Amino acid sequence: MKKLILSLSVLIVFVCCTFAQKYAFVDTEYILGNIPSYKAAQNQLDKISEEWQKEIELLYDEIEKMYKDYQAEKILLTEELKKKREDEIINKEKEAKQLQKEYFGREGDLFKKRQELIKPIQDEIYNAVKEIASDGNFAVIFDTASGPSILFSDPKYDKSDEVLEKLGYKN
Repeated sequence: MKKLILSLSVLIVFVCCTFAQKYAFVDTEYILGNIPSYKAAQNQLDKISEEWQKEIELLYDEIEKMYKDYQAEKILLTEELKKKREDEIINKEKEAKQLQKEYFGREGDLFKKRQELIKPIQDEIYNAVKEIASDGNFAVIFDTASGPSILFSDPKYDKSDEVLEKLGYKN
């Protein structure tokens, strides 16, 4: 009998705790889209990326011209000159690939610039969400921008506007 009462008590406490948890969601894409500093940072990154891409394309155009010139003159060149021209083309290709890696690689300049410009904004959003979760006693706040992992969400639990308000951006 004692085991039955104890089991029922544990079950009731568990059920009560489960129903007492609150959930909410935010849409970080919506939030970021409403922050002017994020848009400015994104535009700056796009411009930098475009400039670097043009620089790399110019290098590849130069390599292609070198190769075409080499192909046209190949029959007139000595073996020594052929080797020298091939080495020049190969070195230019290596230079272009290195520059591409330096700009767009995993730890490249664009990645570092993105971290410098966008990470502080993301940290602000995270802190605002954390504060809202703490103030509202939410157990979990989902991000609907990261994919269709939520099949249904009631708009009354959307805290995206509250996050924007907490960050000082009102709609």
